[in-house]
Amino acid sequence: MITNFKDLEAYVLSQGIKKRIALANAHDEPALSAVVNAKRKGVVDGTLIGKADVIVKMLHDMGENEKDYEIIDFDGEELESAKVAVKLVREGKADIPMKGILQTSNFARAILNRETGLIPNGARRLVSQAGIFEYEGRLVMITDCAINITPDLETKIGIVENALPVAKALGNECPKVALLSAVETVTDKMPSTVESAEITKRGVEGCIISGPLALDGAISMESVKHKAIKDPVAGQADIILVPFIEAGNALYKAVTYIAGKTMASVVCGASCPVIITSRADTPDSKYFSILMAVLRAMKGC
Repeated sequence: MITNFKDLEAYVLSQGIKKRIALANAHDEPALSAVVNAKRKGVVDGTLIGKADVIVKMLHDMGENEKDYEIIDFDGEELESAKVAVKLVREGKADIPMKGILQTSNFARAILNRETGLIPNGARRLVSQAGIFEYEGRLVMITDCAINITPDLETKIGIVENALPVAKALGNECPKVALLSAVETVTDKMPSTVESAEITKRGVEGCIISGPLALDGAISMESVKHKAIKDPVAGQADIILVPFIEAGNALYKAVTYIAGKTMASVVCGASCPVIITSRADTPDSKYFSILMAVLRAMKGC
């Protein structure tokens, strides 16, 4: 099982497999430098969509030759740049679309388009995002931090189901899923606790799922012992399902900016791996997001 980013990198590099990334609005230093880093390691080729003159200058500043990349000169609307990246994937000219300097909503619209996007034929139209970080000897996933705003009970189950293949790609065959709330008791005054209890009762195939659990109860064994929580997931969560996007967004950024941890971002439920990172994410976060996407492409999930 892959339990940290160092092992993730070592595993992906050892496979000798290369994928092509289509980077939308590539005139963005953090995103472009991550692609350059991954290319130097031999795991990706790059198709760079955006302002060609700016991209070429950036490549030169990074010590790269622009002839080693495919550059598509584009200086239009953000959504249209995202559509170009998606089109390349649909045509088999790229394997993984990646978001550069553009809003997540525009990139997601290109992915989710029923006619021209990356939703599998016949599949339900549910795509979700997850952030992955290292914590106490394991990789922990937070979902959904970027796409589904106020998921209902069925959507929450779908988000969990979307995350399971990602855990499996990391070698975790039966992850422990914590349904996040503010407390471990069920109260009508806090709807997330009621839904968590219902999901726990119903269960989700392929994982051990339980809630409601507060954050400390989900990941801290010290807290679990102190609170005397008796729960199969408490203190050991591999996946944390947040109740709504504000909680996910805040937790994702707290892990990044307050805790100072590297966070990889993955998109689940599309017909291929998709890379959506925050515009403010570090090059390391974007690089490990690329490695996660390549891993999933290798394993077909």
